Amino acid sequence: MPINLIKKYPDLLEILHMAPAERQASLRRIFNRDIQDNPDFKFRGVQIYPIKIDGVADMDREFMHLTTERVEEEDEDGNTVSKNVFEPERSKRLHWINHHVHERTPDNVVVFSVTERDQLKRRDVTKTYIFDKVDKYIIVLECQRGKGYYLLTAYHMDRPYSLKQIQKKMKHALPEVQ
Repeated sequence: MPINLIKKYPDLLEILHMAPAERQASLRRIFNRDIQDNPDFKFRGVQIYPIKIDGVADMDREFMHLTTERVEEEDEDGNTVSKNVFEPERSKRLHWINHHVHERTPDNVVVFSVTERDQLKRRDVTKTYIFDKVDKYIIVLECQRGKGYYLLTAYHMDRPYSLKQIQKKMKHALPEVQ
């Protein structure tokens, strides 16, 4: 039995020793169990969906987003190119998403909602943040007017500015979680 399937929060998945294909398969099993094939993937009883592209839920894109990081690199011609690269800190914590969405360690977690301007959509959106203040982990959901949530991202806050950004958002939190 693959060891990662029995890992629980706060343990980390064991993936760094694996070949890329084996690592991808192990992470995909976790993703399928906790998110894609999980009818109980809900926050406070409200269904969580992957982001839709052209009206279609894209689970492969969601999986990629939760296990990789977008980086800018310069190609041989000097052009800046964006690409996704494996992100170990996100990936080792993939199984934490379901744990936090169900608020299984409420003493460690701060949950708050903020209305923010979405530059791509050119409108205000309400986002709900599930912030593990002990292990410095964040999950971001976008509220869908009572119909559900979109899972936008989840990551370990290993950069100094990340914590400051979250603390700033918390100061502007709405009176109630949306």
